[in-house]
Amino acid sequence: MTATDTPAWPQCGHLDAGEHCRGRRVAPYTACLAHLDSTERAAHLASLAPGADLDHRGTPFTQSLLDALLAPLRDPASGRARAGQAATAETRFTGDAELEDIDFDRSCSFASAVFDGGLYVREVRTAGDFRLAAAQVANDVWFDDTDVGGDAWFYQARITGTLRFCVREVRGTAMFRGVSCGAAYFSGVRVRGIASFNGAVINGEAAFDGAVFEESADFEAARIAGRACFDGTHFHRSRACFNGAEIGGDMPFAEAHFAAEATFEGAAIGGDLTFTGARLKAGVDFRRAVFRRTARIGPLVCPGTVDFSHAVFETALTLEAAALEVRCRQTRWASTAALRLRHAAVDLSDAVTEFPVTVADRRRPFVSPHGEVIAEPKLLNGLPVRIASVKGVDAAHLVLADTDLTDCLFVGTVHLDQLRLEGRCRLPQPPDGLRWMRRQTLAEEHHWRGWTPAPPDTDPQEPATLAPVYRQLRKALEDSRNEPGAADFYYGEMEMRRHDTTTSRGERTLLGLYWALSGYGLRATRALAWLVLAMTATVLTMMLWGLPQADPDPVSTGTTDGRRITLTTRKPTPANPEGPYTKRLSADRFEKSLRVVANSVIFRASGQDLTTTGTYVEMTARLVEPALLGLAVLAVRSRVKR
Repeated sequence: MTATDTPAWPQCGHLDAGEHCRGRRVAPYTACLAHLDSTERAAHLASLAPGADLDHRGTPFTQSLLDALLAPLRDPASGRARAGQAATAETRFTGDAELEDIDFDRSCSFASAVFDGGLYVREVRTAGDFRLAAAQVANDVWFDDTDVGGDAWFYQARITGTLRFCVREVRGTAMFRGVSCGAAYFSGVRVRGIASFNGAVINGEAAFDGAVFEESADFEAARIAGRACFDGTHFHRSRACFNGAEIGGDMPFAEAHFAAEATFEGAAIGGDLTFTGARLKAGVDFRRAVFRRTARIGPLVCPGTVDFSHAVFETALTLEAAALEVRCRQTRWASTAALRLRHAAVDLSDAVTEFPVTVADRRRPFVSPHGEVIAEPKLLNGLPVRIASVKGVDAAHLVLADTDLTDCLFVGTVHLDQLRLEGRCRLPQPPDGLRWMRRQTLAEEHHWRGWTPAPPDTDPQEPATLAPVYRQLRKALEDSRNEPGAADFYYGEMEMRRHDTTTSRGERTLLGLYWALSGYGLRATRALAWLVLAMTATVLTMMLWGLPQADPDPVSTGTTDGRRITLTTRKPTPANPEGPYTKRLSADRFEKSLRVVANSVIFRASGQDLTTTGTYVEMTARLVEPALLGLAVLAVRSRVKR
């Protein structure tokens, strides 16, 4: 209601500068309390008794007039005043207004009142509501040692100074939606109903330390220019909502208690968030939040999900959290960041890293500033940090340290060849059994082979897609001088090429032979097994068909002509062995055959007389067996090279 509106109560007949006073008439008189003459006012005050209703809406007040009104309501023994319903909406107070030692049997309303000074309420109890909605206060508003039996209604109140609302208890709703003030202090207040600070504007710091909110606490779109302290605050039964809030300074939640989810969706936070000793029973939502000057978040212990999806970190950050899951989908880091996590499954899908970002598994529990270990209830102790996905990430600035990559999705990662894997990063292994060689693989290969099911909304990738992923990871490990680790990724790359149906049949056949003979030059035992098998076959072939029946002796023939003698020496062609095969398998023939094979492995001719079959077998052995030996040496070197 504006000053030009006609009030909804009998209006005072006093004229001031040609305008009627807006105060309510005091029956049976024609003027309000402020404009009664001394005789009329004394008569009216004498008619009042403790517990009387007060209706002085629109009446101009001073502190002396207020004291005179309350005097007949006070108990001489206790000195406390007792009123029934107090209706003082749209009143105007000149100077400070003090309400002290008053009991209201019902409600007390200063809605739309104007205070030229401050409002100070001490030792006041209301059985009903206390209303200051749309009021204007030129100085501070203090509530000390006060109890509100109904709602505290401060909707759109305008307070130039400090709001100090340190009441003991509000049994109903605490409505501070749209309120504006300088600093605000709600330390130790208990609100049994809903607490709403939606759209509140606090131009200084705000303190809610030790406050207890029995139902939901709503700080949506609130603006706090300075520090917002929630140390020891309890949020019972319902969520704590900070969606869209703007906090200019730090936001500590040390020893706070959250019985339900805490949401900071779209909030803008200008300082650090500390959760030392805080107890959370559900997740924390930071989606689309903007951290402007936040250097540290945590230590945060959360048995649910901590969601930073679409959040923006504008400055260097250290995040310490122990949680079931940490989501960083499309999160943007505009500066360096260190994520020191425990137990969590981390999803980095489509995250933007403009500077180095490290995700590390912290083995030791977090400790408080006093050196005490912070408990981690409802978390699976001992599990390492698990990376669920890095697809869509520019990995040029990403460092993963001591993390579990068993279920990590790599397809779609940009600059994967520049990813840094530090410490012990675990990758999935093929199933147990003689069929599969032990090696580091990718989760996507497991999905394609059917070893493990793909996550929901994720289709298995084809070998043509996985081959370049293995290739880039191989290069990343080679650049970090981890040749043995790179060898496993090379094996995976060749496996995908061999199974790629878009590759030509000839290339796939060649790769199949390469895999069968030596595991792509990486399986020394396989190459050595083929070498031993080839040498054994060569030895048997030599014993059965390659060595002659007997070593032929050279035969010399010649002619004489006077004193000149001409001699011709000829070595007979070796005769094929004859007789039963069992007689050919003698120790003497075995020794000769073994000498032939041993020389063939190192590209040397044995000098042994051989049959035609033996000659061709030796030529083949000198080609195949050194190659197999070379593959075995190459495989050993790939495992020991640094």
